[in-house]
This record gives sequence, C-alpha cells and structure tokens, in this order.
Amino acid sequence: MTAPLLEMRDISKRFPGVLALDGVSFDLHAGEIHALVGENGAGKSTLMNILGGVYPSGTYDGRIRVNGEIRQFEGVRAAENAGIAVVHQELSLVPEFSIAENIYLGREPRRFGVIQSEDLYSRAQRVLDELRLKLGPHIQVGTLGIGQQHLVEIAKALARNARILVLDEPTAALTDTEAEVLFGILRRLRENGAGIVYISHKLEEVLALSDRITVLRDGRTVSTDATTALDTPRLISRMVGREVADIFPPTRRKPEGVVFQAQGVTVEDPNVPGKLLVDDVSFEVRRGEVLGISGLVGAGRSDLMMAVFGAHPGRISGRFFAAGSPVSIDCPGDAIAAGIGFATEDRKRFGLFLDQTIVDNLTLAALKRLSGPMVTRPDAETAAGERSMKELRIKARSVFTVAGTLSGGNQQKVVLAKWLLTSPKVLLLDEPTRGIDVGAKQEIYLQIDRLAAKGLAIVLVSSELSEVLGLSDRILVLHEGRITGELRREDATAERVMACATGQAVA
Repeated sequence: MTAPLLEMRDISKRFPGVLALDGVSFDLHAGEIHALVGENGAGKSTLMNILGGVYPSGTYDGRIRVNGEIRQFEGVRAAENAGIAVVHQELSLVPEFSIAENIYLGREPRRFGVIQSEDLYSRAQRVLDELRLKLGPHIQVGTLGIGQQHLVEIAKALARNARILVLDEPTAALTDTEAEVLFGILRRLRENGAGIVYISHKLEEVLALSDRITVLRDGRTVSTDATTALDTPRLISRMVGREVADIFPPTRRKPEGVVFQAQGVTVEDPNVPGKLLVDDVSFEVRRGEVLGISGLVGAGRSDLMMAVFGAHPGRISGRFFAAGSPVSIDCPGDAIAAGIGFATEDRKRFGLFLDQTIVDNLTLAALKRLSGPMVTRPDAETAAGERSMKELRIKARSVFTVAGTLSGGNQQKVVLAKWLLTSPKVLLLDEPTRGIDVGAKQEIYLQIDRLAAKGLAIVLVSSELSEVLGLSDRILVLHEGRITGELRREDATAERVMACATGQAVA
C-alpha cells in the first residue's frame, strides 16, 4: 500500500484537569473513507480540531504528516492551505448570503479589489455541478432546508480544493434522501482520490460507507480494522469497552389511568396560510406508559409536541385535559403549570443555555418551586442540582461546570434533569438520543424505563424506529399530519409502522 495521505502519530492533548487525548495515532490514505467512532468524550472532535488547526501547534504533543511532510498548523487557514477541510456539525453559513457567496466567503475572485460577481457565480455553479447538486448559486442560503444547507457546507469545503475532508456527524440533520445524495458525493470523491474522515454515531452508515474504522475510547486508540472485519455488536463492544447483549431494557410496566389527553389538535403552518402541519390529531397517555410517536420527516411529530407544550408559532386549535380536567395551554408556562415537561429536538438551541452552568440550567424551569417567587436560594438550587447529577449520572466535575463543555450525552441528561425537577406528570421527549453515542443512548433508555416504572407518563418522538419499537408500550404513527395507525407493543413491527408511516393500510 502507498504511503498515507495523512499521518497523526502519538497525539496527546490536555485541558485543565482532563487528558483528552493520550497518544492517539490515526492515518488516512488517498481514495479512502476512514470512519472515526467512539462514545461522546472519546476524543474524536479534539483530534480533528488539532488536524483542522483549531488547536494550533504547541498546544498538543505528537506529530502530523501530510503527503509525507511534517506539518504544524498555526490556525484554521494554515490547515486549509494544506488541503484539509473540516465540516463541523454546527454550520458556519451566512443565511442572508447566496450559495455562491457562502461557498467563496473570504476567497471571492477579485480584480483591483472589486469582487467579480460573474466569475463568482460561474465558479460556484461548477462546484455544484461537480457534486451533482440541483441548486442554483443565486439561491439565498436562509431559504434552504437544514439538509441542503449541510450539502452547501460540504460544497464550500470542496471549493478549497481539499484533499482531506473531515465530516463530523454529517447526516444528523439530513433526510434519508439527502443522506443518499451525500453518500453518492463521498463515493465519487473517494474514486477521485480524496481522503475522507467520517465521524458518525450511526453505525449502520459507518459499516456501509467506510473502508476502515478506528475506534477511540477515553482518549486512546482502541483499534483500527478493515470495515469488512467488523459488525455492529463487535463495534459497539469496542466503543463502550464491554459486550452489549441488549440495548433496550426489558420492561414489565403496567400503565394505568389516563394522565393527559389531547383532542382534535390542529396546527397551521405559520409560513404558508391554510397549510396544516397537524390535522385533527387526538391521543391519550397513561400513568407509567411510554407512548411512542413515529412517522417520516414532515409527518408533524415535532409540530404536535410543540403544540401540546404551547410553543408552536403556528395557529393551534384543540382541547387538552390533565387528569380528566380541561386545561388551557397557550404558552409553555401553562404547560408547565399543567404538569408537562418538554425535552426539545434541538437541545443546543432550545433546551440549554450553553454558556451557563449545569446548576443554572437544571433549576431554570423549577426556580419558583426551589427558591420561591421573590428571592433565590442558591444553597437549595445547588443541593437540587447535585441530587439530579447523581440520580442521572451526569459526568462533570461539579454543578458549576459550564453546560457547553459537556459531551452530548451529558447535555441530554441535563435537559432531562431540568424537567424532572419540575415534578412533571407528563414528559414529552422529542428525539432524546439525537447526536449521542451508543453508550450514552443506553443510559438514556434506562432512565426512560425507570421514570415510566415510577409512574411518569412519557410521550416519545424518535426518527430511529428501533427506539420506538424498543421503548414504547403503544405506538401512534403519523402521516402528513394525521394518525394512520395505533399499535400495541406486542403487535408492532418495523414493517407495520413503516406501512402506516407511508399512508398504507395495515392488515
């Protein structure tokens, strides 16, 4: 085999009180997709931030070779000049700018200091054509869906003539169709000799797409193998350091007594008059029950949850009942007062204040109950936060750790703990394991099962069919805003759920 396009040898990186990387080695060949996997906190992003110049030379130990030459990057631009492009999970696009302006932002073709617009748009069109993206370069990025924006971000990276492309959770916000477009792009890039580092928690993607897989655990390299030598159980075992016999906990729950009812819920699209996102949906959830809500992207699952919580910007109609009594829910405060908690799909935008401490985030929704209406009680808040950290096994140095420094799984636990401090009767969970690793997922699954076993009513929305099937006592399936099926746990199969999700009748 030819010499690697990229070599990272004995890379160590220390943050205050934490050894994030401990002698990690990783290499990448031209014409290869090399997957990098591990639990949150394993060191994947830190390693790639070193490669991308986010952490400049001198802040870590070890050496990097690109095309056989030792390189030291003093910043992101230096890494880009060496042919390295990192596409992070968080987008760096300017919504008000066109696709072309975003692709060449800071590198616009100029003459005598003046941007050559015609050249700019023709270059961008060539990039889009090469990637076979059916998008016009003049389209404003803010009008695109999140999946298309991710594809523009990749086009932006490739326009720098990168030979080494790093993708961090690239399909987290993509539909299945958009993901297939991305996979086609990556395979063509591999055929053209590019080296691709693919980071993802979706192991089925990793196994289907990659040529080799490197596993990191606790900041160390566990293994590097040809993908053909691995399967899902073996890969999970290496990631978590133990055999995983059954991801979902066995359950013996016996739901009883309706806790919450929604009748005739209809939600209008705030941007398209007359368009219904949710159309006359009714459901009930019982004490100690996990009610799963499934459906394809655009079926109205998240819109329904936001409407129940009084947080949807569209026009809402319908009736709600808590413990048999009618309640009015016009805003999140009404929902909280009715005993409803809501862990949103996007925890970073709507679930957490990333620049605030764990305790500030934990106590926010229950502040009046913990401290009273007029005066805060820091000692009571700290004590409540410490209890929550212990109960949900949140890994952090203290309750005063800033939430944004936590791994994705621990951030999700903080969101759960925040709502549990409000003593809810009903907990709405919208994509509770999105973007977190398999080990953290197992812990969330156990928490969901424990909470339901204690009598909490849980409504679970998930795009992962295995989660819905593995955790739910009943499953409601939505298609184009309407309920097309209701299945009991013992009757639910992947085939039946998907038939309902596509609007087909189920035998």
